[in-house]
Amino acid sequence: VLPERLQRREAERQQGVERQRQKKEAQAVKEERSEFFVAAFAREREAVEALLAAGPLEEAAARLQGLQKLLTESVRFLAPYEVRQGQEAVARLQGDLAARRQQLQPKKKFAFRALKREAAAGSEPRPAEPARPATAAPAPGHGPAEGEPGGPPLCGFSGAEGEELELGPAELLQRDVVLAGLRGCRVRLRGNANTLRVRDCRGCTVLCGPVSTSALVDGCSDCLLVLACQQLRTHRTRDSRFYVQVTSRAVIEDCATVSFAPYTWSYPGIERDFESSGLDRNTNNWNLVDDFDWLATDKPSPNWSLIPEQERISCWD
Repeated sequence: VLPERLQRREAERQQGVERQRQKKEAQAVKEERSEFFVAAFAREREAVEALLAAGPLEEAAARLQGLQKLLTESVRFLAPYEVRQGQEAVARLQGDLAARRQQLQPKKKFAFRALKREAAAGSEPRPAEPARPATAAPAPGHGPAEGEPGGPPLCGFSGAEGEELELGPAELLQRDVVLAGLRGCRVRLRGNANTLRVRDCRGCTVLCGPVSTSALVDGCSDCLLVLACQQLRTHRTRDSRFYVQVTSRAVIEDCATVSFAPYTWSYPGIERDFESSGLDRNTNNWNLVDDFDWLATDKPSPNWSLIPEQERISCWD
């Protein structure tokens, strides 16, 4: 009969062997899933690209949404660089889709006759109304953000300061929205947008209904953002708070002092907008954040935190 000390040592050795075996099996399964994802993602991406080039855009949009869903469901077993490559590919295709939609929009005809009649009547020209920033334009010195269409954006606000800005369901439905160069504004987006880009904003509050695909926040500071989306990416942003409903893991890069809490905004008709967006209200990874600038696995990133429950905002109006 072996002494108790030797028996205990043998049991520990066997447990270690079993742990190593399970670890190898888990790694093999993870690699197999990753290989399957890479092949499936490449196949679907090529199909979307072909449809964007010559096929119906409705089918391209549907396949692109399926591609986004495949990426979202695979995040848990993918390496960070694979997640990033997939997100960049989806963002590029979203930009291509928005650009193709814009190209196919019928161009407005100039009303020369109406101008001649007004001049013939001898009436004095009416003073021009102050321009309202109803469509966004790139802020001076800033090019398009990652994944943003190269042409003029379809919907949004630009260059406003200290204003209350709002868009409703009819204006937002499945459109690509850009908020650029805002200062001290409060923005309410009640409805279901397709994508959202918030770029170069300072001291702003953005309340946004469900976004069907991705939200990108780039180059912002001292902002409060309330967002519901499939994918959230945040670049070059400082001193900002996020209240999010996100079905994949949020991603931050080159960020500092950003904090997160669950989405709490509501308005009449929001349930209908969530149904239109296809977002799953029962899935919210608001507290799962990948920091691409922090590779240590044994220590939390110092660049982001969770907003304490007692400090969270529950009433927005």
